[in-house]
Amino acid sequence: MTTAVELSAPGALSHLDALEAEAVHIFREVAGEFERPVILFSGGKDSIVMLHLARKAFWPAQIPFALLHVDTGHNFPEVIEYRDRTVAEHGLRLFVGHVQEFIDNGRLSERPDGTRNPLQTVPLLDAIEKNRFDAVFGGGRRDEEKARAKERVFSLRDEFGQWDPRRQRPELWNLYNGRHRVGEHVRVFPLSNWTELDVWQYIEREEIPLPEIYFSHEREVFRRNGMWLAPGAWGGPKDGEAVERRVVRYRTVGDMSCTGAVESPAASVAEVIAEIAVSRLTERGATRADDKLSEAAMEDRKREGYF
Repeated sequence: MTTAVELSAPGALSHLDALEAEAVHIFREVAGEFERPVILFSGGKDSIVMLHLARKAFWPAQIPFALLHVDTGHNFPEVIEYRDRTVAEHGLRLFVGHVQEFIDNGRLSERPDGTRNPLQTVPLLDAIEKNRFDAVFGGGRRDEEKARAKERVFSLRDEFGQWDPRRQRPELWNLYNGRHRVGEHVRVFPLSNWTELDVWQYIEREEIPLPEIYFSHEREVFRRNGMWLAPGAWGGPKDGEAVERRVVRYRTVGDMSCTGAVESPAASVAEVIAEIAVSRLTERGATRADDKLSEAAMEDRKREGYF
């Protein structure tokens, strides 16, 4: 039986060190198994932590992967500015798929509710096919949502980019099988075993800068279906939805049309950590309207090729 003395033995990894070591191992494993990996990078906190881990995995060399972002055209300006600044600062390669281009050329149509998050799948799969990416890193975590809890670290996608949970492989002893046929690719989730609290504690420890949108600030918002949404060109607010100024922050960032703010006084990383530690709602459950379209909304989109 493991004793308390053994658990605190000198040289034992802390909880965050163990998570970091696992993620670094995954990045290096992909570099060894695949020819054209790419990191999904939106400027959100999970992709920021993922990029930080990738840089650690290959330091002092440059990371051997490009970055990919599917831009809905309705992203928060603060997040896009952070994305571009980070790419320039570290000399990274960024591929951007624009949902607007697919709407303009008729391959996609605007939804009646103005939400573009569900429209990201086609530009994502197009970018993967066009650039022949065979492994795609995503920042998904198992604690976020039921469909993501089913994911393996290496998630096989077929030639249509679709996810079939019955085809996923066992990952005993952290052994990852990247074998895939021509046309298939693998989605890779280095943060699978992290929680939202782990992410924030790691951000605090590593002193990782984030977009200010994650911290308390006064902002114009309006109420819809129990969520505070940002007004914008996507079509909000509607008649009867009054715009107010509220002190809010964002727990997750995505398309403005479906990403809700939370009222919060948390203006620093330490204050955010204290707030999350007592929260009973996951970040997506509390702030993502697109996950509330149906009980299986996320799983349906994953089967189509979404993350």
